[in-house]
Amino acid sequence: MSPQDGKPSFKEQVKGNPKMLKSFVIVVVVLLVLFTSIFTVGAEEVGVILRFGRYTRTVNPGLNFKIPFGIEKVYKVPVQRQLKEEFGFRTLSPGVHSVYDTRSYEEENIMLTGDLNVAVVEWTVQYRIEDPYKYLFRIQNTQSALRDMAEATMREVIGNRTVAEILTIGRADVAITVKEELQKMANDYESGLRIDQVVLQNVTPPDPVKPSFNEVNEAQQDREKLINQARSEYNRVIPRARGEAEQTIQEAEGYAINRVNNAKGEAALFNAVFKEFQKGPEVTRQRIYLETMNTILPQMGKKFIIDETSSGILPLLNLDK
Repeated sequence: MSPQDGKPSFKEQVKGNPKMLKSFVIVVVVLLVLFTSIFTVGAEEVGVILRFGRYTRTVNPGLNFKIPFGIEKVYKVPVQRQLKEEFGFRTLSPGVHSVYDTRSYEEENIMLTGDLNVAVVEWTVQYRIEDPYKYLFRIQNTQSALRDMAEATMREVIGNRTVAEILTIGRADVAITVKEELQKMANDYESGLRIDQVVLQNVTPPDPVKPSFNEVNEAQQDREKLINQARSEYNRVIPRARGEAEQTIQEAEGYAINRVNNAKGEAALFNAVFKEFQKGPEVTRQRIYLETMNTILPQMGKKFIIDETSSGILPLLNLDK
């Protein structure tokens, strides 16, 4: 009994009342059954249920039930979420201004190229869990296996290319090839993964040779700049010269056509005049004489018209002037 109010405690009441004890046990069992049989699966997940360690079924998001008391266990797998693995670097705080781990991961990012040069390659693999059963039970520690497969694939692809390719124009091709080869390997191992994307974050030469590489890169850029300038000048001058040449040719052809047409016209005119001349030579000769005199006489100064019997014309000529 309670020393304060003289009433028996709950424990004493239960001991003294078998019905109350039975009801209490039933309530505890019901709560335990509910607690161990009801579970919720998130919107991006599915629930994989095992009964005595053996796969039985997969349940969808929402409120679900399983056999209580540990007979069935549930593993929640995020099948709708895109996951990411980083190689050669680690992100401590993602965001607009991401914070990266300052430690060196040379065991991951130092790679040998096909021309026996060394490059520092940092990349990420973005993937999804496509088959939760295979993801959980076909491979032990699927995440670690994925990292091993991704690193092996990247080293193989980098080893088949020159350092110039992976540092410049070949980066996109490297990423696509690694994605395809990694997906094939993941399918062969029945990992249940779907590779969404492989992204080369940073590809650089090792720190000791960076200055020399930058000088070579600058020289190549200058060469490309000069080549582009020369091509631009070529594209500016050559078409204009070709246009001027074409214009000169067309003008010459036009001049030739004009001269030929004029010559043909003059020849036709002469033939027409000659044809008429043959019809009346005297008349034509007289007409030509008159037309010629009509052209010449206006250009002369004083004109004296005399007959053949006249004499004493010197005073008229005014020779002093």
